[in-house]
Amino acid sequence: MGLGVFYNDLRGLEGFYQRLTAKELGVFLVSNGVYHAVLKENGKPSPVLEKNATFYVLKEDLQTRGFNEGEVDRRVKVITYDDLVDLIMDKYEKLAWL
Repeated sequence: MGLGVFYNDLRGLEGFYQRLTAKELGVFLVSNGVYHAVLKENGKPSPVLEKNATFYVLKEDLQTRGFNEGEVDRRVKVITYDDLVDLIMDKYEKLAWL
């Protein structure tokens, strides 16, 4: 079991996020956090994706912001709300919200 972190913004959370450690870390990109899954700055993916973690992005939040699954970085798994509930119940014993 590991730590699941909800990352819900585009800016301002980097310092706290970089200090997080866990044996198994899952990062859920939700709300405006979905931009980390699709946007690039100066041709580079978001530094959020450089952490040793498993990344997930909510399909519904992507679609709300006009993105589709084909635009998502290959390191990020697209999940539904149902998938999110299953992951929380089965894989991550602790949760944090950034």
